[in-house]
Amino acid sequence: MKKRFKEGLLLGLACGSLAAAAFYLQSCSVEEKTVHLQLVETSDVHGAFYDYDFRNGGVQHAGLSRISSYLKENRDTLGDRLIFMDNGDILQGQSEVYFFNYMDSEEIHPTAKMLEYLGCQVASAGNHDIETGHAVYDKFFSQCKHPVLGANIIDKKTGKPYLKPYAVLDREGVKIAVLGMISPAIPKWLPEVLWEGLEFQDMRECAKQWIPVIQKEEKPDIIVGLFHSGADSLADTDEGAALEDASVIVAQEVPGFDVVFYGHDHTNLCKEVTNSEGKKVLCLNPANEGRYLSVVDIQVTKKGNSLVSKEIKGDVKDMKDYTVDADFEKTFAPDKSRAMDFISEKIGTLTEQLDSKDVFFGPSKFMSLIHKLQMDITGAPVSITAPLSLSSVIPAGELTVGDMFNVYRFENYLYTMKLTGKMIRDELEMSYDMWANKMSSPADDLLLLNKDAADDQHLGFKNFYFNFDSAAGINYTVDVTKPKGERITIQSFTDGTPFDLEKEYEVAINSYRGNGGGDLLTKGSGLSKDEINKRIVKSTDKDLRFYLIKLIQEQKTITPPTMDNWKFIPEEWTQPAAARNRKDLFGK
Repeated sequence: MKKRFKEGLLLGLACGSLAAAAFYLQSCSVEEKTVHLQLVETSDVHGAFYDYDFRNGGVQHAGLSRISSYLKENRDTLGDRLIFMDNGDILQGQSEVYFFNYMDSEEIHPTAKMLEYLGCQVASAGNHDIETGHAVYDKFFSQCKHPVLGANIIDKKTGKPYLKPYAVLDREGVKIAVLGMISPAIPKWLPEVLWEGLEFQDMRECAKQWIPVIQKEEKPDIIVGLFHSGADSLADTDEGAALEDASVIVAQEVPGFDVVFYGHDHTNLCKEVTNSEGKKVLCLNPANEGRYLSVVDIQVTKKGNSLVSKEIKGDVKDMKDYTVDADFEKTFAPDKSRAMDFISEKIGTLTEQLDSKDVFFGPSKFMSLIHKLQMDITGAPVSITAPLSLSSVIPAGELTVGDMFNVYRFENYLYTMKLTGKMIRDELEMSYDMWANKMSSPADDLLLLNKDAADDQHLGFKNFYFNFDSAAGINYTVDVTKPKGERITIQSFTDGTPFDLEKEYEVAINSYRGNGGGDLLTKGSGLSKDEINKRIVKSTDKDLRFYLIKLIQEQKTITPPTMDNWKFIPEEWTQPAAARNRKDLFGK
């Protein structure tokens, strides 16, 4: 010690400063300290809270109840060094969260109470949270004990973020900054009434704006992205356009991030990417419904306020290996009971079984029921819609409110739009180009498949099945031997009235598609966003499922209509191919 003191004194005197000597001696006396942190993320929980699956019935080996067991087990060791984050899309999905949003909304939202129970430290907003409307999500965000982030959700009045842009957490002297963002494509999916007064900034530009601020003002040891957006889809390819899915792109293009948690595309993934400065960034996605949990372990070594090193490792853990947290289930049993009463309410009787698996191979009773509802509500002569479920079966017999969440999964509004006959045809051309394979022989597939697709949205298809639009009210064929853009032939309206490509017709279409979702009206029909908006004649003020429930309550007995108004041709090829593909997708 005497030798070090002498060296420090001589160094300080050589620099002409006793203060420099004192600083040197102080730095010699500070020991290195290593802190172990664990960051965990849920995303796209979609109402999967309990051990019970409200959509399909029975036990679900997923959800917040099992995640609670993981958190408690690991907090026994880590304490508050385990930091739990939620990445949005928690307010939509299963019927019980719909009940909490709209039917029993006077008290504190049970989802806010659940996140507090789980010790959530920070969250981001998801597009399906925004889908609930200002009244629901503004109240929910205000009730959360943790900050809800959204750096690129801009308040038009102030020009500033509508939600807190980032949060800083301190654990034993280690500072963790979390920047939250959302997919900016919301105006393509949702009616403006749901996000009135807001704008959604490009994620790349937003990150470039905030990372220097965070680095300068907060001087964090770790920077985390919490992005409700998919990995790297180039859905919008126009120069300067905001990308729907840009999480991994941001990690690569915007230096500063150590970890990027993302979601939205329901894909289980953990991978490292290299950013523009040559540094590694760990990117993780826990898929959906609490089936997986993103887990990042970080060893941070500091000497005083100086960062010496950080070691980052990640994994996506399967929650089926964890038991249900009995205390979680007990704590929220009253909320669950009220929701069960809601979904169990009998609304009518169904005379024939509905099976969504039928919709991919031709006209089906499942889709005909939705088409009929859309035309009855709007009075439009044409209906366009897509399947929202891959394999929902509604048995004949008693119908309950809960069944309607399998018939129609999302809270879409219903629009009436004016489209020309050509726009209708071109929209369908793009739909079937994404849906059906080009057959060159009877041995080819009918459907455009990707049998290796592992995420929860493709499910064996090359493209998203919720963009497979069919039409009712018109008779048409789909020739799968023809090239892209030349497959659809519309013969007439179903009542025999001639169909004119040059005339304008009213069309019943859901708000997701009517806002440009899936690009079928933009890239398919060739309409700009402004042109789409001008063609919206009217909109319902409630979601389509509300009207479906009301229709069944009024009619009491429902016999699904049969609308055999379209078919794949040549049938001698397509029918055997359909049987093969049905087996490929759904087994026997």
